[in-house]
Amino acid sequence: MKDFKIYISVGSALLLIYLVAQFNRPNPVNWATTLSYNDKIPYGTYVFYNRLKDIFPGAQVKNISRSPYDVFTNGNLTGGSYIVIAQNATFSKIDFKAMVKYISAGNSVFISAFNFDGYISDSLKLETGVEYDKKNQGLNFTNPQLKKAAGYKFDNNISSQYFSKFDTARGTSISQNQYGKSNYLRFKFGKGSLFLFANPQILTNYSLLKPNGSEYPAKVLSYLPVTENIYWDLYQNHDVSADQSPMRVFFNNPGLQWAYYISLASLLLFVIYEIKRRQRIIPVIEPLKNATVEFVSVVGQVYYEQRDNSNIAAKKIVYFGEHLRNVFGLKTGNYNNDFLVSFINKTGVDESLARDLVSHINYMSQQSRVSDHELIVLNQLIEKFYIQSGSYGK
Repeated sequence: MKDFKIYISVGSALLLIYLVAQFNRPNPVNWATTLSYNDKIPYGTYVFYNRLKDIFPGAQVKNISRSPYDVFTNGNLTGGSYIVIAQNATFSKIDFKAMVKYISAGNSVFISAFNFDGYISDSLKLETGVEYDKKNQGLNFTNPQLKKAAGYKFDNNISSQYFSKFDTARGTSISQNQYGKSNYLRFKFGKGSLFLFANPQILTNYSLLKPNGSEYPAKVLSYLPVTENIYWDLYQNHDVSADQSPMRVFFNNPGLQWAYYISLASLLLFVIYEIKRRQRIIPVIEPLKNATVEFVSVVGQVYYEQRDNSNIAAKKIVYFGEHLRNVFGLKTGNYNNDFLVSFINKTGVDESLARDLVSHINYMSQQSRVSDHELIVLNQLIEKFYIQSGSYGK
C-alpha cells in the first residue's frame, strides 16, 4: 500500500510538472500571410498601418470598408492617397473607371498585392512572375537619388515576385529586381498617379522590424504626395469588421424591413393553419451516398490539419511529372536546361511560364519546409500551364 502511494505521488508530481511546462510553453509563430492591419504576426501589416503618420505627418488615416465603385463614386472622398494591401486586388470595369476618375482629379492610389485580377489586369496588361534566387534577393530603385549601390536585400523570398508584363506605353518602372524586372510601377492618369507594387510581404511586420527593414518601404511610399488624408482599404483584403450579412439590406431600408416582418408573420400563420396533417406520412428514401466525395473530403481535412505543405508540394510535382510523361512524352527525371527546351517545344507554352515553373519545381524539391504562399505559387503556375497547353482533363 505504501509503495502504491509513492507511485501515485511521483506520477502526480510528474503530471503537475508536465502541465506547468505546457502552460508556460511559448506559442508557435503563426506564419500565415494575412496582410491584415490588425495582425501582429510576421506577415500582418500592423506596424506599417500604425507608422503611416511617420511618413505622412499630420495626415488623418481613415479606414474604408466599401467596394471601390461605391467609395470612389458615392464616398465623397476628399483629396488624398488611397492605399490597398491585399492578397488579391480585384477591380471590375466600373470599379476601375471610378478609381481612374478619382486619380485624374489629382489624387493617388497605391495597390500592393500578389495577384491583380479583373479589368485592372486587362486594361494595364498586367502579368506577374516569380524569380527565386536564395543568394541574391535584392531590389533597387531606378531613380539615381534613391538607388543604393548594394541594392536592398530581402530574405525568405519576400521580394521574389515581379511584373513580367505591363503596358509599357502607359506605365513607368520605379523599382526593379537584380535581373532588371520591374516590381514597382507608376501609371499617370490626369493629374494623379496609380502605383502598383508586386511585393506586399515587404510591407509586413516581418520585414519592417528587421534592421534597416523600413528604409525601402519608406522610399516606396515617398512617391505618394504629401496629403492630409490617407484612406486604408479594408474591402480588398476582407478585413471588413462591419456586418456583411445579406439581411443588412432589409434592416437598413424601412420598406424592406416591414416587408420582411410581414412575410415572417404570413409564414407563421400558414404553418399554424397547415399544422394538421392531411395525409399519411410519405416515407423518405435516403439517396445513395457518394463515398468518393466523402473520401476526398476526409483526405483533404487530414492534409489541412497536418499542414504538411512540403508533402503536398512533392505529390503535386509527382502528379505533374506523370501528366507530362503520359500526355507529352517528356522524360521528367531531371528538370535541367535540356528538359526545359523539350518542355517548351512539346507543350507550346510561353518561355517565361516554362522557366518560372521549372525554376519553382527545382526550388521546391530542395525545401524541407514549404510555406502556404510557396505552395499557392506552385499551384498557380501548374494551373497556368494546363490552360496554356490545353491539356486539362487529358
